[in-house]
Order: sequence, then C-alpha cells, then structure tokens
Amino acid sequence: MVVFWRIAVFDGDMDSDAVGQFDEREAKLWRLIAPACESMDYELVRVRLSGGQRPTLQVMAERRDGRMMGVEDCAALSGNVSAFLDVEDPIASGYTLEVSSPGIDRPLVRRRDFARFAGFEARVDLVRPLDGRRRFRGRIGSVTQGGVRLALTEGGDVELAFDAIGAAKLVLNDELLADARQQQRM
Repeated sequence: MVVFWRIAVFDGDMDSDAVGQFDEREAKLWRLIAPACESMDYELVRVRLSGGQRPTLQVMAERRDGRMMGVEDCAALSGNVSAFLDVEDPIASGYTLEVSSPGIDRPLVRRRDFARFAGFEARVDLVRPLDGRRRFRGRIGSVTQGGVRLALTEGGDVELAFDAIGAAKLVLNDELLADARQQQRM
C-alpha cells in the first residue's frame, strides 16, 4: 500500500528543519501536539488530518533515544496527546486519533531525516514538475540548506529543492531491512 502525505513547513516557532508544503490546520495541531510528545521524550514526526465527516488525526512520533516504538509507547502517547487535545478542542467534530511510529519505510519530513538516511533509497514526489517529472527515485546523496541530491535509479542525478517536495519516504528494500535489524540489536 502506498500512502501519500503532506509535509509541513512551519515558521520560526515550529520545527524549522521541516521541508515541503504545509496546511495551516495541521500546523496548528502540530503546535498543540508537540509539547505532549516532548513531555514523554518522543519527537513528533508528522501530523496529518484527513477525512470528511469523522476525520482521522494521524500523529506519528519516534522515541528520542532511537529505540523502536512498541504498542505500549503508542498507547501511552495516545493518552497524553488526547489529554492535550481535550483542553484545546481544536477539531470541531468528532474524530479518530491514530498514533503510530514512522516505521521502517518512514516518511522523510525534515532535512535531518534526509541527512540521517543518506545512502538509502528514497521516493520523492514534487508538488510541481521538474523537467516534466514529479516522481523521483534514487539514493539520497548530499543535503544542502535548500535541497537534496538523489542518485537516480535509472542513472544520473538530480537536486530537488525542499520547498518543491510534496512527499518523500524511504523505499523498503533488503538494505533498509538489514539496517533496521542492526539498529534493533543496539
């Protein structure tokens, strides 16, 4: 299953490391939810609000100590996030709260994610075409303040501006799985 998401760029009050396009409702939710994550030593990775009459609020977080998140982590964080949201009540209708980890084939939502996973294969979708293309797949190379370089799977390389990225994620392959197994052993 392929999942697409929005990546948020926030002002100076938010995570200035984030890349891509933003949705103001999600930026507001980010500001409300980030302290709930931080208070439990988690780092907020993504906030996504989707759906119609009964929307789903997806909160994606990871442990600051680098260990894999378990079901217990998600349940505890869900309770804390829910308490923060109950105080502010930012969503007018009923909604479903979904708390999860980024997973192995995680979204790349911050400049430091691209730097952290340099050398691994990623798929990047742009919000506007570059040379007639919106989708790129290749190994993550150098990361600059303004963009990321990919060594394309079909040959050649390209630099993609962070402000043009609509979605990016790691490609699930044997190399990524081996790295995840190695990280679990540490």
